[in-house]
Amino acid sequence: MSVSIDFETSHLFFPHIIHWVLGVLFALVLVFNVVPFLAAVRRGERSLPILGESMDKFRFFGTLVLIVAYFQTMSMVGNFFPYTGYGFLFVSMVFLFLMSLMYMHTRTRRKVLTAAINALVAPTLAWFILARLFQITLP
Repeated sequence: MSVSIDFETSHLFFPHIIHWVLGVLFALVLVFNVVPFLAAVRRGERSLPILGESMDKFRFFGTLVLIVAYFQTMSMVGNFFPYTGYGFLFVSMVFLFLMSLMYMHTRTRRKVLTAAINALVAPTLAWFILARLFQITLP
């Protein structure tokens, strides 16, 4: 009994799974959001379901800006500490805290403290498991 690993293609196993999961999620988004939108357009409705006035533009565009900044700064910080994963760790802490603050409807001392603890613990735990236990290289 032996196991043979093809190192030329073994690293592509999980990306293929992720691609299929993302494809299924994309299909679900199309079915549940785009199809009703197109039906409303065909009926000539003036108020379209997706482009309603209830859209929170601050959170929508803030999320897009934070995601772009997250990936840009992760590589920059990662260059200061190469091959340690500290870029992922430090930038993820700030990103998670800012996202939590942005989506917090009422800011109380307890909620901000909970968000800060979560922003410190969750990325640290993910970093420890990925970088230290599984020895996966992080940016």
